[in-house]
Amino acid sequence: MQRTLDLLSRYAAFHRDRRNIVTHLVGIPLAVFGIGVLLSRPALAAGDLALTPAWLCWGAAAVWYLSRGDVVLGAVVSAASALLLVLATPLGRLSTSLWLAWGFGTLMLGWALQMVGHWYEGRRPAMIDGVRGLLVGPLFVTAEALFALGWGKGLLGEIERRVGPTHVRDLAAMRS
Repeated sequence: MQRTLDLLSRYAAFHRDRRNIVTHLVGIPLAVFGIGVLLSRPALAAGDLALTPAWLCWGAAAVWYLSRGDVVLGAVVSAASALLLVLATPLGRLSTSLWLAWGFGTLMLGWALQMVGHWYEGRRPAMIDGVRGLLVGPLFVTAEALFALGWGKGLLGEIERRVGPTHVRDLAAMRS
């Protein structure tokens, strides 16, 4: 079982350019939202509540996040993902074409933004490492948002000790 520090450090190694991180701060939530829309069908309704594949995946992901050793970060990423699913779930009740357009549209937009970020980074996306990479992405952007708010200075310091500080890659030097 990999711990939060190890997961974030490995992911951060592919995300040191600040522009890449910014694209991920927008792109990953869009992708999670899009997946939430696509997994909002079929729904088993019980009154005002609906159980969907999205919520089943969220439950499994929340257990995984909470079991990585940093309960605060695990709880925050789980809560943030739940909020995205709350917003995504009603779109499952739209017509099939609108449901698919919202789901695939936001998922593809989120991935496209991340690809732009990796162009700035000059490195391949970490998400091609499989499901774990897809789970670590939301953990990473949640941690980055919390770091920006002043939380987790020790965790941030250890990640930077392992993989270096963030920077802005000089694209002009690459063309020479």
